Amino acid sequence: MDDISHSLEFAHAIDPIELQIIRQRLIAIPNVIEKNIERTAFSLLVQEYKDYAVGFVDATGSLVTQSRYSLPGFVANALGLAVRSGLDLIGADEMQEGDVFISNEAATLGKHLNDVCMFTPIRIDGHLLGFFAVLVHWVDVGGMMPGSCLSPTTTEVYQEGVQFPLLKLVNRGERRREIFRLIEVNTRFPRLVMGDLEAQLGGCQMGHDMVRQVVSQHGLAEVQAAMEAMHADAESSMARALQTLPHGTYTASSFFDDDGIKVGEPIKVDVKVIVDEDGLTIDLSDVNDQVSGPFNSGREGGAVAVGRMVAKFLFSSMSPVNEGDFERVKIVIPDGKFLSARPDAAYGSAGNTHASVVDTILSAFAEALPDRIPAGHHGIYGTHTITGVDERSGTRFLCLDAMSGGWGAFADSDGPGPYRSTTHGDVRDVPVEIQEAMYPYRIESKKLRTNSGGAGKFRGGLGIEKVYRFLQSVTLMNKMDRTRCPPWGLAGGSAAATAGGEVRRASGDVSVLKKGKLEMVAGDVVVISSGGGGGNGPAYERDPLSVLRDVSEGYVSVDAAKSAYGVVLNDDYQIDQQATAARRRAMAAAK
Repeated sequence: MDDISHSLEFAHAIDPIELQIIRQRLIAIPNVIEKNIERTAFSLLVQEYKDYAVGFVDATGSLVTQSRYSLPGFVANALGLAVRSGLDLIGADEMQEGDVFISNEAATLGKHLNDVCMFTPIRIDGHLLGFFAVLVHWVDVGGMMPGSCLSPTTTEVYQEGVQFPLLKLVNRGERRREIFRLIEVNTRFPRLVMGDLEAQLGGCQMGHDMVRQVVSQHGLAEVQAAMEAMHADAESSMARALQTLPHGTYTASSFFDDDGIKVGEPIKVDVKVIVDEDGLTIDLSDVNDQVSGPFNSGREGGAVAVGRMVAKFLFSSMSPVNEGDFERVKIVIPDGKFLSARPDAAYGSAGNTHASVVDTILSAFAEALPDRIPAGHHGIYGTHTITGVDERSGTRFLCLDAMSGGWGAFADSDGPGPYRSTTHGDVRDVPVEIQEAMYPYRIESKKLRTNSGGAGKFRGGLGIEKVYRFLQSVTLMNKMDRTRCPPWGLAGGSAAATAGGEVRRASGDVSVLKKGKLEMVAGDVVVISSGGGGGNGPAYERDPLSVLRDVSEGYVSVDAAKSAYGVVLNDDYQIDQQATAARRRAMAAAK
């Protein structure tokens, strides 16, 4: 009897209605904790950007369930990785009720050091049921630049902050004040970090108590049966979905501009997807080697994370995340690649690269799933950081801002957007009014980029343009990428506009915005533009009325309506039917 059958037999011994009640209660708990953390955290990174994950893992570190609105980038079980590392390091017997641990070690999580995982064991009459875990991006953990991971020029992890391989924060209910103090003195923003830590700790303890309450009301055996059933159901659901895929080997390629150190030297992303009777294999063996700059990630936080995101998105997107989702998904990558880097590599921009890698893997599926795979999206998180000492208050500040952009069009619909990248799903924009009230700059405009969406029968989503005017001297750290690799079109659709930017100095000098660190003074202006999404299908097949609507909304210019779509408008913004038909015939013939 295989493991799935055994688990289902065990689960079926429990009343099926009670089983579903337990299952839904376990699924709901991380969602409740998530909202509690948002309300109690201090930093905008948690309140608005939602840069955290909340979940319940079993006694071996396997994910049982995770909060619905956690960043997609955390579905690779960053929570369980920290737990497993702790189990390997000190053993389960050293993890008792009331203990709380933290870890951010690059060798364990494979992510930048700002991502700190906190977890607490859940013991029932001495029996270890599992752990409740909360991962939060701390604003600053030391390192060479404010924000730690935000410097675009680090070359080793030691420049990016303090590592906690495994620290016991709370010992059987008693806070270890020396550890709290250690954290507090190693951050530039102690109020924000310690405030977020308290929210994280409260979430851990509240989640722990809620799981115990489920056990007290339903029984330990029943809860364990539900956990087994959740894993088995997730595995069997993924297996069924993979069986619908045509067997074959599919490939795709893209690239990043550079690593910020070796300027102009592209980072290649060559991927291979293999579908056979054993399931799904995502082979990343041919991606670029580890790079000098901070665009690396570890195997689990890099290669495994991006592969699992794709599998979950394509084949099981509507169900809560569970370790069983990934039993039939194999990730292949040798050590020493930029997605499987050594622990001493620079990891700060790890999350910035993942969206584009995910997009490239999705592109490989386009041949097998043409009706489900969209054209390329803007492809990068596009973070930029503004930091300094606010002259109004004399206090240090740090603002991490990120750009939304266009997503690719599908075979039957326009691309949405501007949205965040695929790996940062529900991350929200901080309203302009809040930014201007908190930080010494003014946002002079924030608007959609006309013509940035790729032309096609179905148009790609639009990027945005954001203009900052600085009111005092500040430091700008820019991590923009994908300025040379445009979001691709599909089925004859056109590529979208790439990201870009411009620096307009108060002195009158104007230059192209490049990746790196820039010192700005009062009156300087920076324009940052995000990419669009690729188009799908030939643009000359787009409904002329849809093109007219795009022009009226400012999505497409009159000139682009004619040159890209073959739709000719007269001075009254009416479609010239005869000229349009002639133009489109010529475009089709040119193909």
